[in-house]
Amino acid sequence: MTAVRLARISGEALDIAEHLAAVEDDTAGAVTTFIGRVRDHDPDAATAVVALEYSAHPDAQATLHAIADRAIGDGRAIVAVSHRIGRLEVGDLAVVIAVASPHRAEAFEVCRALIETIKTELPVWKRQVEADGTRAWKGIGG
Repeated sequence: MTAVRLARISGEALDIAEHLAAVEDDTAGAVTTFIGRVRDHDPDAATAVVALEYSAHPDAQATLHAIADRAIGDGRAIVAVSHRIGRLEVGDLAVVIAVASPHRAEAFEVCRALIETIKTELPVWKRQVEADGTRAWKGIGG
């Protein structure tokens, strides 16, 4: 059994149930999730945000897997994580993480480490699209 059961960069809509099913395990007494959604505003935007356009480096999926491995470390957590690319509208899911472990503390720690590292290390970039047509690139991982 591998601890990273799903690590994917996808142009398709992300499925929360698929991630939960991927981490299903009789050893797990805790399951945590993180869902990152496209919101309709940004502190730097002059008008409403209407979409985000994500692009990824060809190695992004392998990098995502490595990030998940590092977040687990020597622990017993099981991870399913995906990041979507392409054009996402307000409300669409950009990131889904599910972490199962024997105890809640580890599940929360791994889930938080995953999203924080994705934001700083995953070679995925986003271009924010505003209602007035303004487009602005944001840093690595958003």
